[in-house]
Formats: sequence, structure tokens, C-alpha cells
Amino acid sequence: MGSHQKYQPIENYGIIGDLRCAALVSLDGSIDFMCFPDFDSPSIFAKILDSEKGGSFAISPVNRDAKSKQIYLSETNILLTRFFLPEGMAEIMDFMPIRNHCNGNLLVRRLTSIKGDISFKMRCSPRFNYAQDKHIAKAAGQNEIIFKARGKNDATVKLVSACPLHIKGNDAYSEFTLKQGETIDFLFENIHESASFVEHYSKDIVDELFDKTIAYWKDWVAQCSYTGRWREIVIRSALVLKLLISERFGSIIAAPTFSLPEWIGGMKNWDYRFVWIRDASFVIYVLIRLGYKEEAGKFMKWIMQVLKKESHLHVMYGIDGYTKLTEHTLEHLEGYCQSSPVRIGNAAYTQRQLDIYGELIDAIYLYDAYVTPITHEEWIAVREQVNWLSKNWDQPGNGIWEFREVERKYLYPRFMCWVALDRAIRIATNRSLPLPDHWVKERDKIYNSVFADFWDKKKKAFVAYQGAKEIDASCLLMPLMRFISPKDPLWLSTFECVERELVVDTLVYRFSTQDKGMKEGTFSLCSFWFTECLS
Repeated sequence: MGSHQKYQPIENYGIIGDLRCAALVSLDGSIDFMCFPDFDSPSIFAKILDSEKGGSFAISPVNRDAKSKQIYLSETNILLTRFFLPEGMAEIMDFMPIRNHCNGNLLVRRLTSIKGDISFKMRCSPRFNYAQDKHIAKAAGQNEIIFKARGKNDATVKLVSACPLHIKGNDAYSEFTLKQGETIDFLFENIHESASFVEHYSKDIVDELFDKTIAYWKDWVAQCSYTGRWREIVIRSALVLKLLISERFGSIIAAPTFSLPEWIGGMKNWDYRFVWIRDASFVIYVLIRLGYKEEAGKFMKWIMQVLKKESHLHVMYGIDGYTKLTEHTLEHLEGYCQSSPVRIGNAAYTQRQLDIYGELIDAIYLYDAYVTPITHEEWIAVREQVNWLSKNWDQPGNGIWEFREVERKYLYPRFMCWVALDRAIRIATNRSLPLPDHWVKERDKIYNSVFADFWDKKKKAFVAYQGAKEIDASCLLMPLMRFISPKDPLWLSTFECVERELVVDTLVYRFSTQDKGMKEGTFSLCSFWFTECLS
């Protein structure tokens, strides 16, 4: 079997979570990725990054002829993986109860034979601390196995089930047959931080957890104010975004995964388990539009604590607001389809990306207008940040696409600095708040610099950075952020240039790669920006 054949396509995974961590479940019924017990904790299952060493929690029919599909229970993050076999049909229901329904992190896997008598095998193979630490497995009765890490990470987890569990090579293993209509549960629990919630397995416990989990998600969906077209797809997207919000801190991570490659065999394999100010601000726009004011409020409380302790913003933060996200390479893992290196941490936290002020202050402006008026203390924190920006907006940086090689004066950060000052002035004006006199002067300087320094007369377009000959799809936000009229001839000419150079069918590239020797795919977000500009 070739090395690539040992890996499921990334699109063959569904996600579940409990607002503190998340797991990826493959079409063949294996949990191949989970950092436990928090988003930024070391992985405990990471088969998706190394098919041999990473660890997984697999449940599958013994018959290898099974075909499978996945679906979510309507308006929930409860995932169903269904197996279709010659002898019948079976289903795994995977979910993670919300923390206030149990003492800590708990993964529930309920297996049911819907039609026919079907034989299964289960293997639970935790690999602690990014598969760096050894562990011991100890039986605590016929139906319970405790895994304890041996190393700096002294994590302890427990697997409980109604079926007999055996230990093979420090993994839990079981083979069994379910008759039609029979159900069996597997409960995987973190018992490091608190006493065990599942002292003794019972079907009633799982029934209760399922009822509470489905009620939680349906109650959350019911709060959505969106009534437009494609509501089912909008709701599904909102449910995924909710899984990225830390219930404990209110922060919003970019993704729950690390080191999945931008392309197979490539080196752009980054850790996204952190809070990018830009990404989180975009999510705040969405949450406010959908009516989720509580989530927006919790993030604002989190970001205000960050603003109060920082002289100026970093690009990204840990989920609790920490700033040192030192990047490391895990040499012992081969990477998804041998796409190495496998990285944890992210060196981008040291970059300068001044556009983040625009996205964040715009989000605060919307929050002030549509959720809750800004408080005096919050305004002081915002004012200090905008004061810093008013003196530093002309600095070069790494840009929205986080180019590591060189710092430049990019177009996108330039007009987003204008957005930051403009929205801060609007907040102050709307609320009659005190604001420094020089803000308007600096805002207008930025505005004029965009037309003086980034307009290319020959190309008839706003270029990616000062002195550039190419364009960048991030310019599509110029009219969306109300920097320029969507009917301005300068913008219409730029838009035609984007369409001519960056658009393929309905998809949009971030930038031209013809002269860079780079392997680059289209970027979904840019395609949405392009569509919104058209509308």
C-alpha cells in the first residue's frame, strides 16, 4: 500500500466538539485527530498526521466491503457515520457533551446495528503529547481501561464500555457482534483535572447525555435570527463556527488543527489552534448578523482584556490571551501524506500586520451599534490602540497572507488602517466620546496615500504593495469596507483587473504566482469577496 493510500482525504472527516476541544471523525469510523483536553493541548490522536505513530480511536465493521457516509443530526453537532454492508446497516453516533453537562471532557461513541447481525472491531490507541510520550494501559475491571502518560505530560484518560475490553500493546481492543437493534457505547474521558464523571457505565447515562447535548445545540440554533435563503447551509456553517469558540475564555480560534498541508507534499503546514485577530473579527461580523450577541459579547470581553495589557496588538494570541507561540517542528511525525515538516506553535505571532486594527475596530464599531454601547473603560482601551496606530500606520509589514520572506508596505493594511481610524471616529461621534484631534488628519493622510502610492496608471488598478506590478485579491475588500464607492471608475478598473488575472471560473486566487515559482490553489474566502463585490 502506497503511503498516500494510508490516509483518508481531508474532506472525508466530520468534526465534533465540546467548545473546549474538537475531534475529526473519518468516513471509516476512526477518530484520527483530537487535541485533549483543550484546543491547544498536545494531541492524543493524530493518525491524520502519521498513519503509524499518531494514534487513533477506530470502530469499524470486520467486513471490509462496507461503504459509508456521514451526516449530522439536524441542527446539531452530533455526527452519524453509517456503514452499508451486504449483511445489513450500522451506525456510529459521535458527540461530545457540553462541559456543564458533565465534569470534564467526554467523548461518546454509540454504535448501533440498524439492520442485520454485524461484527465489529474496536481499537483505541492514544498517543500522548503529540505521540512523544509513552504510556501504560491498565485494566480496571472487565469493561474499563485507564491510560496514563509517562513523561512531562501526566495526562490520564479512561475508556469505558459495556463490552469486554482487552489490552494489546498498551492499546484497548475488542471484537464483538451486534444483533439487529442492539446498541453499545464507548465513553472516552479525561480524568486528569477532576474526578471521573462516568464511575460506572450505564445506558441511562448516555441517553441523558445525548438528550442534553441535542437540546443544547437545538436551543442554540433557535437563537439564530437569519431567515433568508439557504438557511440550512448557513446554520451548518454557524454550528462549525460555534465549535471554534472557547466556552471558557470567549476567544475564537482559527481552526482546531495543526500542520494539515496547504498542498500535498508542501511545506506550508501551519498550526492554527490560536486566535488570529483578523479571523476572529470576521467571525464577530457573522455572529452579530446571525443574532448571536452572547458569543460576540464574550469575545469582546476577552479582547478588551487583551487591549488593556498591550501597548499595541499582536497578530495572534493563545486562547487565554498568551502571546508566546514559539514554533517547533515534530521531526518524528511524517505529516499528512508525508507532507513535512509537522509544526506546532506559529512564528507568525512575531509579524507586523497592521490590517488587524481595521478588522477589530470595525467589529467593535458593529458591536457598539448593534449589541451594546461601548463602556468608558473599553473606550479608553480602544483609544490607546488607535493612538498607537495613528503614529505607526506607515510601517512595512508581512501583509494579510503572512509572507515570511520580506516586509513591505502593502495595500490591504494601508486601507484597513483607514478603516480603523474611520470606525474609531464614528464610535466617538455616535456616542459623543472624547477623541484626539489628530485622528481625522491621520485618517485623511492614509486615504490620500492609497491613491498616491498604490494606484498604477499603466495597469489601471490598485497594486498589491508600493512599487508592485501585480494585484492582490485582498483589494476586493476596498468597497466592502466602504473605503471606495463600488461604482468609482478607479475601482471598476481594478475589479476588471482582478477578474482578468486572478479569477478562474467562479474561483479566485489570492495573488498571481506566475513569477514566484509557487504552487498555489484558489482561496475560497476570496471567491466570496468577489461574489459580494459583484452583488
